Amino acid sequence: MHLVAFGLNHHTAPLAIREKLAFPAELLPEALSSLTAGVANEAAIVSTCNRTEVYCASADPQAALSWLAHYHRVPMAELAPYLYQLDARDAARHAFRVASGLDSMVLGETQILGQIKDAVRVAERQGTMGTLLNALFQKTFAVAKEVRSKTAVGSASVSMAAAAVRLAEQIFPSVSELKVLFIGAGEMIELVATHFAARKPRRITVANRTLERGQRLAERFGGDAILLAELHDALPAYDVVVTSTASQLPIVGKGMVERAVRQRRHKPIFMLDLAVPRDVEAEVAELSDVFLYTVDDIAGIVEVGREARQEAAREAETIIEGRVAEFLDWLRRRDAVPMIRALRDEAERTRRHALEAAMKQLARGDDAGKVLETLSQQLTNKLMHPPTQALARAAGPEHDALVAAIARLYRLHPDA
Repeated sequence: MHLVAFGLNHHTAPLAIREKLAFPAELLPEALSSLTAGVANEAAIVSTCNRTEVYCASADPQAALSWLAHYHRVPMAELAPYLYQLDARDAARHAFRVASGLDSMVLGETQILGQIKDAVRVAERQGTMGTLLNALFQKTFAVAKEVRSKTAVGSASVSMAAAAVRLAEQIFPSVSELKVLFIGAGEMIELVATHFAARKPRRITVANRTLERGQRLAERFGGDAILLAELHDALPAYDVVVTSTASQLPIVGKGMVERAVRQRRHKPIFMLDLAVPRDVEAEVAELSDVFLYTVDDIAGIVEVGREARQEAAREAETIIEGRVAEFLDWLRRRDAVPMIRALRDEAERTRRHALEAAMKQLARGDDAGKVLETLSQQLTNKLMHPPTQALARAAGPEHDALVAAIARLYRLHPDA
């Protein structure tokens, strides 16, 4: 069984490809069951706006990789240029780096750690976590905590939420004069809404599929809530639209925005689509007076302050390399368990057979001293036969390797 990780992220694939492999939260349990029903014994899936990654224990890693393409009905030839596949060492290093914020669009950001923990909780509920992945992710969380506590990698980071406000301020003189509409009520929207609310915009509205959840979020910022069904009529009233839902199809179409622009008499609209797959049709970007940005478009803004964190990142990489070595040591010890068990079983069979023979001799009235002498000789001969025979049959480099191994195992110094 091999520990592997595979997937793609914002470094390797554009948004148009990433959205094809995204896993909506409601489909994750089914996807995990599908993967573990066929080609993997253990599995966890991390799916965010910036990455889709599968961590699994599988006897056939290539089949697991093919499952990803088959599940999303995307030809492997189309995905291959963007995918990475990592063995145990690289999978551990990658997981540690991701959880520590070193692989994020925002260097040092903390949101990804929570997203990984959510992915693990889903896998645990679905029963697809096992010994390998439990060990990997427990180590991952410990490494992320250590990096946060011992380095300044997360200091002065510019989050995507803060970048959203900066973008709006490049288009409009003051956020305090704007009406802001948030579509969705998840964690990302909550983060962005917090940053906008700090600038005290004229109005904040949350549009959500369920009114109750939208109202709970809106009340935190002194705003109001509407249903997604009301979006068509409500859109013209807003200067800023930020959207991040789990919808598999666009919520905001070109026709809807075109109508809104006409009703606004071509007053600009700033739109930020943080969803993967996208909530806003890509064609909306073609409209005049509409400034549409996606998660990939704000990468340049979040680079601000990155240089100040590079030294801390190097310190974090040193910590991670040490922890990768520890995890690989655990894997090696774990892999040796079946061999150790087999060795002990063989020794126990040898002991038991010799003891049975000795007991029969004692039952016949044989001298106890001679029986014990014979028993010790039999045990010695049987236990020494396999290494002695192997040495006698080996030649060349194999013989030298066996000599070195036996000397180490038995702590021998034949040349002394």
